[in-house]
Amino acid sequence: MKLDVTELVAGYDGRKVLNGLSVAIPPGKLTVIIGPNASGKSTLLRTMARLLKPRGGAVLLDGQPLHELPPRLVAQRLGVLPQAPLVPEGISVLDLVSRGRQPYQRWWRQWSADDETVVRQALSDADVADLADRPIEELSGGQRQRVWIAMALAQQTETLLLDEPTTFLDLAHQVDVLALMRRLQRGGRTIVAVLHDLNQAARFADHIIAMRDGEVVATGAPSNVVTADLVRQVFGLECVVVPCPVSGAPLVVPTGKE
Repeated sequence: MKLDVTELVAGYDGRKVLNGLSVAIPPGKLTVIIGPNASGKSTLLRTMARLLKPRGGAVLLDGQPLHELPPRLVAQRLGVLPQAPLVPEGISVLDLVSRGRQPYQRWWRQWSADDETVVRQALSDADVADLADRPIEELSGGQRQRVWIAMALAQQTETLLLDEPTTFLDLAHQVDVLALMRRLQRGGRTIVAVLHDLNQAARFADHIIAMRDGEVVATGAPSNVVTADLVRQVFGLECVVVPCPVSGAPLVVPTGKE
């Protein structure tokens, strides 16, 4: 599945955030969008997720304008994890993950054994099968994130869009969620995520989109994008970039503010 953004104009309440942005998402890769606050990262992801309507340009899904496609069809192609999703009160993990099958339900096709199999597999893939009967409100932040990802997996979409999936999580839970994203990508899915941590982005991403002031500054492999010059240009931060001793990925070591 191809997801492309062409000459995209988007924003909020009369204020433009993106003005003519174009970028392509490589299929089957883990893409991370980075940039300082208010750079347009989440606006880009929200527009790609059909949560925000473009004012100009288009998001293309296999060459077709995403916002003109039927919502049910889009839900079968794109799984979305927004920032701080609201949890219905009193719902269990199993009930929430089962809602991922709603795009496939019709009045003539109700819950089936196949749906049950897909939900159980999603719980297993997200490593939350042992939490199936627990109420969502009893879970830790990291567990909740994995449950939301399980719901997206239950949609059986080819592509997952995640807006800051590690925000408010402690370091161990951040790594758990990032490792899960990597496993899903290796299983054949296209993953697009907004992250704040440059070193996590460099370590886990196949492809990076660096943004500033609503524009794409650079795209490509972490080794080509995460450089001292780019960090200075995008974040205004002086640093040195060295190979990570564990992964070999670029590791940003700040040395001071510009």
